[in-house]
Amino acid sequence: MKNILVLCTGNSCRSQMAEGYLRHFASGKANICSAGIEVHGVNPKAIQVMKEDGIDISSQTSNNVNEYTDINFDYIITVCDNAKENCPWFPSQAKKFHHNFPDPAKAIGSEKEILAVFRKSRNLIKEYCENFIKQNL
Repeated sequence: MKNILVLCTGNSCRSQMAEGYLRHFASGKANICSAGIEVHGVNPKAIQVMKEDGIDISSQTSNNVNEYTDINFDYIITVCDNAKENCPWFPSQAKKFHHNFPDPAKAIGSEKEILAVFRKSRNLIKEYCENFIKQNL
């Protein structure tokens, strides 16, 4: 079974959504983890917009990347430029992938406008994760 790590800055939105979608699309064929360079907690709006798409990430936790240095990952996916630049070295031959998704946590405006930004990021992440699983598992 393949081990996949998704990295982001705070492990609160983008990496959490990616973890949820990768689990969904992998259908038990991979171990999926997500982590951050920092730990900000899972964003309630990320949970909300994922639930709208039928994916429950409410039990996922926000973890620091240092918690995973003993795992031999096959793939490491960075979902923001900051994580890519600050990704620690792992004692594995992990194949690295990168896609800089817009950070919905930085959205400003009304509740409706902020949720629209979260949904846009969610949809981009969903498409990426579906394609990643099709091409790599």
